[in-house]
Amino acid sequence: MLDAQQIALRFLRTKLQIHPDVMRYLQEQDNPDLIEQIISQLPPNTVVVTLKHIPGLNILRDGTRFWTDPSVEVISGRAGTSGAINGTADFLHYFRDRYNRLGSMIRNRCGAMPIVGLSRSSRYRQEECTIIGMVTEVKSTKNGHRIAELEDPTGTIAILFRKDRPVFPDAERLIHDEVIGVKGKLSQDGKLFFAEQLFRPDIRIDNKPFKSDHFGKAVFISDIHVGSNTFLEKQWNRFADWLHDNPIQYLLVAGDLVDGVGVYPGQENELMIKNIYEQYDRLGEMLRDLPSRTQIVLSPGNHDVVRGAEPQPIIPEQFTKKFPNNCILVENPALLNLQGVRVLMYHGRSIDDMIGLIPGASYEKSGQMMEEMLQRRHLAPAYGRKTPIAAGQQDRLIIDPVPEILHTGHVHIKGLTTYRGVLGINAGTWQSQTSFQKQMNVNPTPAEAVVVDLRTLVPEVVDFNIRNPVSAA
Repeated sequence: MLDAQQIALRFLRTKLQIHPDVMRYLQEQDNPDLIEQIISQLPPNTVVVTLKHIPGLNILRDGTRFWTDPSVEVISGRAGTSGAINGTADFLHYFRDRYNRLGSMIRNRCGAMPIVGLSRSSRYRQEECTIIGMVTEVKSTKNGHRIAELEDPTGTIAILFRKDRPVFPDAERLIHDEVIGVKGKLSQDGKLFFAEQLFRPDIRIDNKPFKSDHFGKAVFISDIHVGSNTFLEKQWNRFADWLHDNPIQYLLVAGDLVDGVGVYPGQENELMIKNIYEQYDRLGEMLRDLPSRTQIVLSPGNHDVVRGAEPQPIIPEQFTKKFPNNCILVENPALLNLQGVRVLMYHGRSIDDMIGLIPGASYEKSGQMMEEMLQRRHLAPAYGRKTPIAAGQQDRLIIDPVPEILHTGHVHIKGLTTYRGVLGINAGTWQSQTSFQKQMNVNPTPAEAVVVDLRTLVPEVVDFNIRNPVSAA
């Protein structure tokens, strides 16, 4: 996202001021060339740049959003924006960006001081204060308390969450590398901070989702796994027939379009199509059978033929030659506008990490995992675990702005939730239970699609395991 200070300075150099709405729009578009385009087309004697000065902009908005296409707009996750992997060169920038952006969300709700300030005065051993930092370590004591190491740009400090305090349930859900705020007091020796309250970036409790002002329906699915010998072709054909019979404007697929080749040991024994090019060609044929009036948005997952590190780039052109023209390829993650409704697509590989770190979490509770992401305002808060992340100049996995819909997959189990106005959809799979899932006692929910009316944001589940698909909601 473009830096607000840099945007303002660019306009000031030409003796121009900008309206706050223009600032929000430029940050949302994240396109430096657009700034130069606006400046070059301004009428003479312009002093304040307003929305009317932006070429081609339809000013239909709810106060925070804008779009130039009335149907589909890719806000972030366009081709070529994932960036290259630069080894360790960008790590410092990456974590500073995460700390600064998530920390600012917390500061908007509570004042905070730098950690180094605790050692400069003894007053905080008697008075409450708030600090903000990134969790670098978290563990339980032998007495059942929780201790977390918190770091900000000025220093580190140990935080004690006592099990007899109301803050303890929140502390049990702490994840490495998430950014939090903690209110409490310093110990007498200045080595320990006693926590009384924990703040996460979270979504405002009064968040109100935007709804489209005209008819439009979107279908959400994921994990098709074309090429697998457990792909449910009969159910997919029912889905294709249903799309032809129903007025669906958008179809969004959140990753694992094909089963891939060499993703895990012994996979070749579970493939019907053993060539990766042929898998994508078959997918292209399936997509061509769908109605051309439906816009299809495709993002990759960990089984697709792109790098494993997130953010993942779009599927390369050499694999998509048989895809129909109504397909839009995006990265993972990607943020879209559908008739003004923001949809954040993310395959969801980080759910594996969160299940291992959060007490009581499980694959059957994919809705809860989406809530955990929203509370932390991050799609993959734990760094360096099962989910590989490409550290760049910016943290592309931060949830900003707040979407109306969070669309995930990966776990093959359908999940629906609504958290502070955000609809969470984990779209299940089109693959029956695999041998690995049998070993892990994971029972997928295959061949179901979630339909959302963009005017109401009410989800409806359609089951294609039966001959005449009907709503299961």
